[in-house]
Amino acid sequence: MAVGADALALDGTEVNAPSDRNAAIWYAADAYEPVKKGINGRRVAGSSFLKGFFRHAEVEEFVALTAAESDNKALDALRQELRPHRRLRCVWRYRPAGIAPVGTMFYSGPNFVQELWRRAPLGSAAYSICGMTHTTATLQVMQGFYDLRMGPSAEWDAVICTSRAVRASVLAQMEMIDSFAISRFGKAPPMLQLPVIPLGVHCDDFAPDPAKRESLRARLGLGADDVLCTVIARLNPDVKFDPLPLYLAMQAAQKQLPKRQKLHLCVCGIFLDMPGGDQFDEGAARLMPDVGYTRLNGAVAAERQAALSAADMFLFPIDNVQETFGLAPIEAMAAGLPLVVSDWDGMKDTVSEDVGFRVPTRTLTGAHTVSDGYRYATGLDGYQQFSARLSAMTQIDVPMLTRRIVELAKDPGLRRRMGEAGRARARTTYDWAAVIPQMQDLWAELAERRRAGVGQAQLAGTLPIFPSPMTIFKDYPTEQRGFGDERYRPTDQTGRIPPAELFDLRRYAAHQRPFQSAAHVASVWQALQGGGAAGLSARQVAAQAGLPLLAVERVMMWLLKLDFIREMAR
Repeated sequence: MAVGADALALDGTEVNAPSDRNAAIWYAADAYEPVKKGINGRRVAGSSFLKGFFRHAEVEEFVALTAAESDNKALDALRQELRPHRRLRCVWRYRPAGIAPVGTMFYSGPNFVQELWRRAPLGSAAYSICGMTHTTATLQVMQGFYDLRMGPSAEWDAVICTSRAVRASVLAQMEMIDSFAISRFGKAPPMLQLPVIPLGVHCDDFAPDPAKRESLRARLGLGADDVLCTVIARLNPDVKFDPLPLYLAMQAAQKQLPKRQKLHLCVCGIFLDMPGGDQFDEGAARLMPDVGYTRLNGAVAAERQAALSAADMFLFPIDNVQETFGLAPIEAMAAGLPLVVSDWDGMKDTVSEDVGFRVPTRTLTGAHTVSDGYRYATGLDGYQQFSARLSAMTQIDVPMLTRRIVELAKDPGLRRRMGEAGRARARTTYDWAAVIPQMQDLWAELAERRRAGVGQAQLAGTLPIFPSPMTIFKDYPTEQRGFGDERYRPTDQTGRIPPAELFDLRRYAAHQRPFQSAAHVASVWQALQGGGAAGLSARQVAAQAGLPLLAVERVMMWLLKLDFIREMAR
């Protein structure tokens, strides 16, 4: 059965699984397939979530909103791999009411206003929509939050914030949006939910590999007392982290260690959308000449595992608003490594005192960065310029960073204790087995809010974002009218190419969604040809062709356009 059907159970079983703790996954490869679409944090997190949901969600069926047969096949392959005894029901994305009895749609990002408008004709209480934050600093996301507040969102919708710092930033913007709405319209719309639920990992995927540890350390020429510090991140100093403060700290730390003990920095990642990728390599050579340096290709899973397995500590000195959570430190905890991170957004939640050190950071105030926001919002600066400007005004305490690196380098026992605590914390708090139930609790809460708020639910009339276009453009033509009781009959067809051939010649089928199907055109034309000298009205054609009146009138307007038919004199 094709994906265009309303619903498809891919194991052939009957679908009957109501559950408030379930959500239909709005699936698109761009959100969940980093191998196909390119590695970035959003897609890696999406892929990890999807596997976590299929492994750990306590539901009777998996439900997905899809748009192509390839989506169905990808999801079914995952189901067969992870939970072969659970059903998968794929619903055509453009008929979302088909997710029932499941009452929540899960959208992988925060910008789901289009889905709010798609829900609007069904009523805002038809189901809940739940999104999730990733990067929130882009103009697109900030515009998306405005659209959520001004659009038909409800109290039973939600945007999951992955850290308390992210929630504070989202709430701050939404309060500004509400102040703007009140100043213009006297009232702010109902607030959707902003719960804090972290991203998760599959802890078993990051278990250290002794063979990879031995191999990489031998390749780097490390002795038993030498200390390897690993960073895994997107290697872009403008939109991830500036490595220069880290290099200064590494060089200063090396000078405080015994001569027999060498520090080595392994930077594992990918250069993406970045001019001058040699900034990492050149900066290392010039700023930490006494420290070993290696760069590994983070796009290769085996290299990432080797970088974690061989390391003695994990560093993550983020100084950029692009970061909102920080999956890499969680992965490092799962690998049993002690952490030294910046005291920055998500790490304030994830890195506790027993698993690592958070190094203080400092920025300038909002008054100092008004021009930066305005330049970005009005198109004078791009996102990379915007992020780099803010990063330049963000300090990581280099002396403290140095001190923490030295402290861990000198104390193998401390490294071991923190690593063990980190492994336990990752397992109990950030494994998907612990995170997915929190999301299911949220979906159940949204269902309760939805049922309690049915009295405040709204059914959209004319949609203001994408209304019927000829309502907007009604003054464009000389006149605008449908087909009443007037009659129409075919023009002289001598020497004319028939409608079916012109339909093909115009290649409407290539649009995939023509104004009406070729079969409808044929049925309407056949009815009109049989109307005789008296002609037929649109209602009569609809009755003879067995088609809806609006569909018939759409075809008849096309036939008028090409002079196949004409209105008879009254």
